[in-house]
Amino acid sequence: MPELDARAGVSPASEAWRLIGDLFHGQKHRFAAIASEFELSPPQLWALRALEPDEPSPMSCLAQSLKCDASNVTGIVDRLQHRGLVERRAAEHDRRVKHLLLTDEGVELRQRLIERLDAPPAGIAALSPDEQAQLRDLLRRALEH
Repeated sequence: MPELDARAGVSPASEAWRLIGDLFHGQKHRFAAIASEFELSPPQLWALRALEPDEPSPMSCLAQSLKCDASNVTGIVDRLQHRGLVERRAAEHDRRVKHLLLTDEGVELRQRLIERLDAPPAGIAALSPDEQAQLRDLLRRALEH
């Protein structure tokens, strides 16, 4: 049986999971601010993040990545296409399948977004380099399972 924290009555694993959620949800305002800075909605921001340069992606894959219905992706992509950030192309194997491809402008904006999104929040940045490496390594191990 997992060891319980006597103060909270929860296991260390449960507390760690809650803290990861708290850390992530505490950044929602930051993600919204970054999206706004680039005149994007949060779903548009995550769509650009999910698309890889020079790798056409079916709209269905983007929907899976965004964890939303394919019909929602259409509106997101329409707005990104209107801004000249993505283009739709018929797939070679099936013209009914639309692939998304970042434009040069989309690639550039995506890179700027990633630089902003990948900057750690203050709480992680305040950890020592050794603590940051330990946290990274523990999270990698958790993701392997």
